[in-house]
Amino acid sequence: MSARRLAAEQPDSFAFSDSTMETARWWMAKYPPERKASAVIPVMWLVQKQEGWISEPAIRAIAQLLEMPPIRVLEVATFYTMFHLAPVGKHHFQLCGTTPCVLRGAEELKDVCKRRIGAKHAVSADGQFSWEEVECVGACVNAPVVAIDDYYHEDLTPQALEALMDALARGEKITPGSGIGRQTSAPDGGPRVLTDAALFDGSLAQPVTLPDLPEKT
Repeated sequence: MSARRLAAEQPDSFAFSDSTMETARWWMAKYPPERKASAVIPVMWLVQKQEGWISEPAIRAIAQLLEMPPIRVLEVATFYTMFHLAPVGKHHFQLCGTTPCVLRGAEELKDVCKRRIGAKHAVSADGQFSWEEVECVGACVNAPVVAIDDYYHEDLTPQALEALMDALARGEKITPGSGIGRQTSAPDGGPRVLTDAALFDGSLAQPVTLPDLPEKT
């Protein structure tokens, strides 16, 4: 695993918004008071939703809220790649670079990101995009995969990825899922077995007749 460190440049302070604090306390209430540190991941996620990334002042504020040492919060922030330790673009791309995705074209997607956005972890000049390469995102059968913001986009080609970027740049919403219309994880082209709808609609079910049981004596 590559080293993950906080950004060199940090804001002077951090403050929870009212809505973030309200939701954070909702999460904290799920645990006994003496176990409030268990809410560190959801609280950190809320902070990232508010700020876009996790700063050092935010880590200290989370630690104070949950009454835990700041180093414990830092350990969580640096372990999980879902947490951004430096500012990211409005839309952040996490490109899977593990073997199945590479075999299915991830390197070509990487070239698109380099050309359209810049180097890994850089933010595009307009502030719209940033990207990074990550380890397996667990959707190998639909490779190659790029997680954009909170959702997976699968079966991508370079042209499909550029189309997604263009749509986001225009301020449009994009639809997550397979870029080729694949049904969940079915084979390319659609399911090839168990395709008879009668297998699932209950029409083949037959009533069950139980034998008469002898009366108790």
